[in-house]
Amino acid sequence: MTEAELTPAEFWERRYGEADRMWSGKVNTALAAVVADLAPGRSLDLGCGEGGDVLWLAEHGWQATGIDLSQTAVARGRAEALSRGVEATFIAADLGDWIENPRAIDGSEAPFDLVTASFLQSPAHLPRPEALRAAAARVAPGGRLVLVSHGAPPSWAAGEQSGHSGTGHQHHGPGYFPTPEAELADLALHPEVWEVDIAELRHRAAIGPDGEAGTHYDTVVVARKR
Repeated sequence: MTEAELTPAEFWERRYGEADRMWSGKVNTALAAVVADLAPGRSLDLGCGEGGDVLWLAEHGWQATGIDLSQTAVARGRAEALSRGVEATFIAADLGDWIENPRAIDGSEAPFDLVTASFLQSPAHLPRPEALRAAAARVAPGGRLVLVSHGAPPSWAAGEQSGHSGTGHQHHGPGYFPTPEAELADLALHPEVWEVDIAELRHRAAIGPDGEAGTHYDTVVVARKR
């Protein structure tokens, strides 16, 4: 079966099965910077992978839950939580199910004080805007929605596919790089209900595949429910 024929769950299960660990296990720096001064509460991380962000939140006092398509990724998150002695919840589930049934993910409609999604971008088709809007509906009054996405290819790949979605119509594939404006358009947050605190493209230093100094470009959106 080719990658194009795989469901998102099959695609990511295959990807995680190809290596003992895919990610560093460290928190996303943009997320940490935004969340560091918030009072802990209930948090939910979408597409949590092996759980780096979830575990960081749990270690900083949050009642943290992470959701991912991959059973393998979720199992690694649970094992790492046990290894660190951290209480965190990991759920293997398809965010697409959430769109039609708010209880499909965690059996509850209880709100969260923080909903996060870091680099929720997939070569396999993902109903990303719809899932994010469903997630926004679960944010408690006074809570925040925090999105961090690849906003452009890294500097060393500038000669490769550089297209981004200014309109938000293509929501999967390696060429999808949402602008802050596209993220807000997809979310369609009602201004009487939400206040946008941050919507910007941020640069961070990185090391390229050949050891050269380079830059990553992150689209960061933070919205607070009134």
